Amino acid sequence: MLRNFPKICLIFSLLVLSYTGFKSEIIFEGRNRDYYLIYYLLSIIFIILSIILFYLNNIIKLYLIITISTILICLYAIEGFISHYGKIDFIQLIKKSKMYSKETGKKFDTRSTITIYNELKKTNKDIVFSIQPQLFKKEGIYSLSGISNSETIFCNENGYQAFYKSDRYGFNNPDDQWDNKEIEYFLLGDSFVHGQCVNRPNDIASVLRTISKKNAVNLGFRGLGPLQEYAILREYIRPGVKNILWFYYENSDLMDLENNLEKPILKKYLTSENFSQNLVEKQKIIDALSKEELQRITLNHGKVSQFLKLYKLRTLVGNTFYTRNNIKPQPAFKEILKKAKRLSNKNNSKLYFIYLPNYARYKLNKIDPNYILVKKIVKDLKIPIIDIHDEVFSKVDDPIKLFPFRMNGHYTVDGYKKVSEKIFELIEN
Repeated sequence: MLRNFPKICLIFSLLVLSYTGFKSEIIFEGRNRDYYLIYYLLSIIFIILSIILFYLNNIIKLYLIITISTILICLYAIEGFISHYGKIDFIQLIKKSKMYSKETGKKFDTRSTITIYNELKKTNKDIVFSIQPQLFKKEGIYSLSGISNSETIFCNENGYQAFYKSDRYGFNNPDDQWDNKEIEYFLLGDSFVHGQCVNRPNDIASVLRTISKKNAVNLGFRGLGPLQEYAILREYIRPGVKNILWFYYENSDLMDLENNLEKPILKKYLTSENFSQNLVEKQKIIDALSKEELQRITLNHGKVSQFLKLYKLRTLVGNTFYTRNNIKPQPAFKEILKKAKRLSNKNNSKLYFIYLPNYARYKLNKIDPNYILVKKIVKDLKIPIIDIHDEVFSKVDDPIKLFPFRMNGHYTVDGYKKVSEKIFELIEN
């Protein structure tokens, strides 16, 4: 065993390097090279270490075998935990559970989305869970919403699982909001606009409906970037929209924009004024494709092969290394807003830019380095800005309390409410 140990390590390292190259350069044709860079580096380091092993004595080799075995056991334990709970921070989960139990007298729901889906599917065959908009290559369609007219499992940051019934286009709205000739509020944005992770009527659009006594259409969806949001505006806008609310979440939106610009279909919205996928007329196709994807995700969940490859842990690590901070706004960002304003004016709508602050600003006193620059771009385009930091969070004695359990995440029910009330107040005045 000790004699063959260096050979086994070398063969394994070469296989990992070959597999990484196959996925990066052949499957993804080099488009995701940044994502796979960490795997290239690790493979090369392992190859070098494997060669060094040939020259070490048996005692050191034995210690290495024990060390590597211990590390593998820990890694697979973490993989099992993520697979079961859908979370990695066990300490935070314990803290949240204790706080939630103390505040509500109820038990924190630790089940993963897939677990809940499989349980509810037994009694409701039409139940779905929220999956991100994506490209369906075979059909050449890039979806910008979810599955329509369906009870949708959302997410859990507040101790309970949030749900919503999607509208005719797969967004988080009561379907009758589309029946009005006039739409008072047309909301564009990512997960914060989507309503993560609260139930109606506690999301921003619902609160606006309640306090204004008028209708609001929520076109937000988790994971969206500025180019996707502009594409949604192009696909779903119609006459009678009075106020378009463009929500921007600091730093995250600029990273999402970089990903958006890598998608040829999305870039067509930027380069051609007349391009359209006619998604309004293709919702049945989107539903069918999304349900296939949902089934694929469900079938792959918990597969032994995924577990052996540490799929969830590798994805988490890969996303961590791939996430970059301090990304500067590209020229495309300004161009997207310029085109959005032009389309708004053409539709006789008023466009507002709403800047949402993140958790790090208050917990770590870390101001996004693009804060001033983004606001300057918007002001140069003469688009009215509603800065939620200035208008809401800076006026709260303890802004951290507007995040679930005072931890990183989306806003609490009270946080969404304060944001919505301020938006209504400023637009009305």
